Amino acid sequence: MRLVSAFLALCLAPSMLAAQTEQSIEAAIGSITARDVAHRVAVLADDSMRGRNTPSPELETAAQYIAGEFQRFGLTPGGDDGTFLQRYPIRQVAIDMAASGIRFADGTEWRVGQELLAWSGSGEASGVPYVFSGGTGGPSALEAVPDGAILIVTASMQSLRELFPAMQAREFGAVLLVSHASQAIWERMAAGQRRPRPQIGSQDGGTRFFQLRAGALTELLTAQGLDTALVNSAADAPFTVTPIEDVQMDVRLAFETVRDESAPNVVGILEGSDPVLKDEYLVFSAHMDHSGTTDQGSCAARGADSICNGADDNASGTVAIVELAEAFAALHPRPKRSVIFLTVSGEEKGLWGSAYFAEHPPVPVEQMVANVNADMVGRNWTDTIVVIGKEHSDLGDTLERVNAAHPELNMTAIDDLWPEENFYNRSDHIHFARRGVPILFFFNGTHEDYHQVTDEPEKIDAEKESRIVQLMLFLGIEIANAAERPKWNPESYERVVS
Repeated sequence: MRLVSAFLALCLAPSMLAAQTEQSIEAAIGSITARDVAHRVAVLADDSMRGRNTPSPELETAAQYIAGEFQRFGLTPGGDDGTFLQRYPIRQVAIDMAASGIRFADGTEWRVGQELLAWSGSGEASGVPYVFSGGTGGPSALEAVPDGAILIVTASMQSLRELFPAMQAREFGAVLLVSHASQAIWERMAAGQRRPRPQIGSQDGGTRFFQLRAGALTELLTAQGLDTALVNSAADAPFTVTPIEDVQMDVRLAFETVRDESAPNVVGILEGSDPVLKDEYLVFSAHMDHSGTTDQGSCAARGADSICNGADDNASGTVAIVELAEAFAALHPRPKRSVIFLTVSGEEKGLWGSAYFAEHPPVPVEQMVANVNADMVGRNWTDTIVVIGKEHSDLGDTLERVNAAHPELNMTAIDDLWPEENFYNRSDHIHFARRGVPILFFFNGTHEDYHQVTDEPEKIDAEKESRIVQLMLFLGIEIANAAERPKWNPESYERVVS
């Protein structure tokens, strides 16, 4: 959408016009087109990219494409050794099947690949197992389980989403999540246990997380004369904690290093024009990876197609960052604050790239005033975009003001529609928020093609996405030129950061 200067003069906020000329804002807006969006999504989500798995040669190709665009726009490299790429280490490891499992005092064992599937953590632990079942009562119910204990969890999936952060924060000897998977599904997952897996950081320590077959727990409860109904938690029942007092478990999870690899983030910086405020930074981010092919990740196959293209998740968000970089580079003079354009990898594996960037930033995190993250912005409603995190800082008020000033975009930013899904903690912005950087998360919600091979480029609504990106541009100009940096809601700061 190209706006004429007269219309810009009526619609643009005075603070924006004070910093950038009408002509440069018109040029910036004009650079964000549906045609460009569609083209760039088609490049990143093409079959030749094979789903941009982390790590993979195709992810490297995507990173080089983005870096080339940043260079073409005239951004300053923010990666390693004067380049646009920031690399983080990944160790490929395999479970030591012979050395891993759970042994009981009578000599019987639960083996990885048989009764158990192993996921994370390493080392050894011993303790009495506690069965944690039910569906209501909140994470505080875990306080009844002592540190170092073996926690066997039979809660529903929705309850697990609520409990998982609390389980990670505790120092349990091990956490065993009970699985009711069919024999065929269990065997398929067990076969995957023998394949090398990528691991970030040290493989030493951490709570050991397993899945446990429901039948194995039933046998243990029967042998101890306990109620086997504990295996099947009722979602509406209060959480209960049942110790298996006469049982001692010795847990061990060991890995062997297969090879060492690395993966890229892409970082471009547009220096601000104000001699003081240029030392503060607005960060736009998105993850450029997806889950690869159906034999590599969590994407489901349909028919002969095995490539998880990830057009909406998250070629759409990546393209938004590239479009924003091009638009901001067209502004004259530049915004007062500097702007970082960041595309990360490893999001689908556990927010790896954003975690590494937050721990190894090119500028101090304290100088980052805001993070605006885009993850899935190319589908669903034509005139609405969910923006998560509005209530946690005055960035929400800024967005409301900017959104109201631009009815010509026909794009309304609304609040989180799915608080029960905990999306605030499920994308890359959370690593900024936890370090005290206020965030906004642009997200169109999931759909029937989410993590399916059918998330294809032709299903992206490029015209709609172009209007979302234009709204993000106006928002970014406002943040980058504001006299004061965004402020947290104190209660949110206490809960999220402290």
